[in-house]
Amino acid sequence: MKLLGKIDKVVFGISAGIALIFVAWAVIRPESAGKTFNTWLSFFSDKFGWLYLLVFTLMLFFLVFLCVSKVGEVKLGKDTDVPEFKTSHWFFMLFSASMGIGLVFWSVAEPVYHFATPPFDAANGSAAAAIAMRTTFMHYGLHPWAAYGIVGLSLAYWQFRRNKPALISSTLIPIYGEKGAQGWPGKAVDSLAVFATIFGVATSLGLGAMQINSGLSYVYGVENSNTVTLIIIAVVTCCFIVSAVTGIKRGILFLSNVNIIVATLLMVFVLLAGPTIFLLNVFVDSIGVYLQDFLRIGLWSDPYGTREGWLGSWTVFYWGWWIAWTPFVSGFVARISKGRTIREYIIGTLFAPVAASFLWLAIMSGSELWFELQGSTVISQAVDLNVANALFALLSQLPWGAITSTIAVILIFTFFITSADSATFVCAMMTSYGVQEPKTGLRVFWGIIEGLVAAVLLAVGGLTALQTASIVAAFPFLFICLLMMYALYKTHINYEVKGRKIKHLQNLPGAIPKSIAENNGKYKEEPPQPGSIKTNNRKTT
Repeated sequence: MKLLGKIDKVVFGISAGIALIFVAWAVIRPESAGKTFNTWLSFFSDKFGWLYLLVFTLMLFFLVFLCVSKVGEVKLGKDTDVPEFKTSHWFFMLFSASMGIGLVFWSVAEPVYHFATPPFDAANGSAAAAIAMRTTFMHYGLHPWAAYGIVGLSLAYWQFRRNKPALISSTLIPIYGEKGAQGWPGKAVDSLAVFATIFGVATSLGLGAMQINSGLSYVYGVENSNTVTLIIIAVVTCCFIVSAVTGIKRGILFLSNVNIIVATLLMVFVLLAGPTIFLLNVFVDSIGVYLQDFLRIGLWSDPYGTREGWLGSWTVFYWGWWIAWTPFVSGFVARISKGRTIREYIIGTLFAPVAASFLWLAIMSGSELWFELQGSTVISQAVDLNVANALFALLSQLPWGAITSTIAVILIFTFFITSADSATFVCAMMTSYGVQEPKTGLRVFWGIIEGLVAAVLLAVGGLTALQTASIVAAFPFLFICLLMMYALYKTHINYEVKGRKIKHLQNLPGAIPKSIAENNGKYKEEPPQPGSIKTNNRKTT
């Protein structure tokens, strides 16, 4: 165990054990695993789709409330702490780790489906195109980013302001206390977080490998098969393990910068080579339509069966995928957010990435719809053959298609790595008592596990298995998010702002704040009383 470092045997054993059992089951009895996936997918989407919609909407409004309130002035750390990374580098890393691969995969493919069968209203032509853009904007808009905001904010607060371990269980101390966090309730929560992370990342690894294989096939004629895709997963797994081992300030930061630069260049090329004025109009119009209807479409649960099965295949899948990503993305974003205020954190993880996502979608999705409206069916036919062909089919319609497709493969590859190495880093943190720099051996172990799960999912059930794994693994985490919101309210409003004493929050390491209201609206920190802080089981004075 020296190679893995000091690990939490309970959390490590439960999460690793479940993952390995799952892999063994899928390898030994793939048909049984595939049928079970389909059953679970139908059950969770049909019975609990409404819950996903409701929880995401609640998280969004709660974050906006925290952002505009006086709580926004509180720092994630001591009042004297400054951010570890420049704002641009901070944003590049959080965006690359949290969004890249999904945005690249679905930005062209998704509108094809919505244009053919609009989910909300019967329409065709330009009306169907508008609905397709509105729906795509919703799936990458404010609702999903709110999940990262809630979990990441909770982790950053307890990690940097209260000096607690970087664990999901730490965020629930206001509810069940430190004994509960260190006992079985906390172990169960942390194990669930690792489990959800493994399968959330596996979904992205599978989708990314499928798209890389499609790009190589579309441009260079490489065979498009499960065998090639599994080889790609193996290669990329080795790459992201290396990146994770090099640490945040080298491997992850470098690749994040590369991601953003390459993505920007590709996006600008498509804007200038494509229907430029049309795309700019799409960007402005789609933002207006989204803001006008985001509550309606964000809570649309299709109670009357107008589009049977659509919700589970799209919105519930997306929300399940996002929830599955929250433990590791939020853990990573929290890790790089020390020294920022709560308001700055919410703006950086909610509003700024949504604006960047909308710009990418307006250009990439808008270009696909423009070709559809012109009567071209090249992209839609490519998607019918393989959904991963979408981006490359679009680029083939523009000048220098082979060159830009090669650049797109590189972009997918690097986004692939930055997402997975962040997950590997956070899984290692969560299974080693929340230490800031987990052992190299532990990072390698979780990297191998993530690659294995992705390969098995893809082999036994393809895209359906990938979708199901996210939804099933993430479902229990919905309830953790609800508890986090309650704990945040209890802590930030009653404790940080109003200065009220709260059970479970007394004598914790960190500063005991005075009421903002008592200090002319400004946050002021009081040092803890001598003898009140315990460190290494000894009182300090």
